[in-house]
Amino acid sequence: MWSALQGRVSNRLARHFRAAPHRLPAHAPMVSFTFDDAPDSAAGEGAALLEQHGGRGTYYLAGSLIDRPSDHWHGLSNDAIVQLHRAGHEIACHTFSHQSSATLDEAAMAREIERNRSYFRGIDASITLENFAYPYGIASVWRKPQLAKTFRSARGILPGVNSGVIDLQFLRASPLVDCEIDKAGIDRYFDEAVASGGWLIFYGHDVAEAPSPYGCTSRLMRHALEAAQRRGMPIVTVAEALRRIGA
Repeated sequence: MWSALQGRVSNRLARHFRAAPHRLPAHAPMVSFTFDDAPDSAAGEGAALLEQHGGRGTYYLAGSLIDRPSDHWHGLSNDAIVQLHRAGHEIACHTFSHQSSATLDEAAMAREIERNRSYFRGIDASITLENFAYPYGIASVWRKPQLAKTFRSARGILPGVNSGVIDLQFLRASPLVDCEIDKAGIDRYFDEAVASGGWLIFYGHDVAEAPSPYGCTSRLMRHALEAAQRRGMPIVTVAEALRRIGA
């Protein structure tokens, strides 16, 4: 039976087993802002801030959480998803039921993916889920090769800038979360991205004046967006970033 310890071991192994190595070409640095699960504020305040700064975000959604309340927020609606999609934001994939990848065998993972894809096709037939994020940030060394056949990329929550040879099935992402990072920490990540010519990815959940332990204030997000603009870094979706690096 799967245990939390087994999940941690699998996640740690997944960091070192490159399922899809890819060398970033020499290019100008860029940044992606991503949101996990389905807080309505990420589709509201989060999307509005991105658009004000000329950017678009990637939303990793689980169909089972849509329009549902949680302990920290209310899930975004089908209408909000369509609005995000039509505004140029990327709709991307979690597992449908938000189960950890480490708990799923191959058949169960395939069912989760297909159920999620079917759900979002039902909202808008033009929504295609090209990229994946591991629920809870827990990757599985066993599921990575399976995901590599299904998605262009998979994103974790191991902080740092993606540079040099990266694993497309274990993209690094740093928290845009008030209780985990401050403005100075954000600036350090941007400076590292500029120095390496790398791809910086942020992840978060809600965007609110009193955010959950997993979200950020609009002030912190605005600081990150302005930091990108000051450095001339394009703010792009994960799908667009992959296109730019030829992945």
